[in-house]
This record gives sequence, C-alpha cells and structure tokens, in this order.
Amino acid sequence: MEAQTPPTPAYQVEDSDNYNRKTCPAEIALKAISGRWKLLIVRELWSEVRRFGELQRALEGITQKMLTQQLREMEQDGIIHREVYLQIPPKVEYSLTPLGETLKPIIEAMHEWGTKL
Repeated sequence: MEAQTPPTPAYQVEDSDNYNRKTCPAEIALKAISGRWKLLIVRELWSEVRRFGELQRALEGITQKMLTQQLREMEQDGIIHREVYLQIPPKVEYSLTPLGETLKPIIEAMHEWGTKL
C-alpha cells in the first residue's frame, strides 16, 4: 500500500523563497475581513442598507470608535459603500458593494463549516 501525500492547497506558494505576504491573495483577503467585527458588519448589511446607529445597535458591544474604524477600512477595501445624503439632520447609509456581495458564499461556507466544530 502506497503512502498518500496530502493534496496541495490551491494557495500554497510554489517558490517559498519568493513568497511575499503583502502580495499573497489569501493574506490580502484575510486582512480585509479579519477582526472581530467585519464579518458581523457584512452579515448586518447582507440584505439591506443600514445606518450607523442601526449597525451599532445590532452589533452589541461595539464602540462608536471601533465601528467607525471598521467601516472606514471596509470602505477603503471596496467591501462597503457609504452614501451621504445632504439633509438636516445628516443621513449616512451603508451597503455592500458588488465586491462585498462576493463574500456571501464565503460566509455561508464558514457558517456551514462552523456547524461541524
């Protein structure tokens, strides 16, 4: 009986001497969604546009400063869209961008995987 070698992950770097964490797509993706709140923010924007206060109420325990920081990072990464309405009082809404929408099957897979732990 021959020993089987485990399959090589699709993301494995062929030439580890030339590996660069800053340009690795898996590392970039992980950085974009890592942290306690980002995936939860995506979940809250999954099917509807939300305002800042709605997000803060839905994400129990998040501070205003942390939510602001996470939303800014996600906007810079192209995951969410921030729409500012010029009215009094000011109105700002957040929604998923088309790139953010592509996270849905990934999050669904993570949810499914989490049920097996």
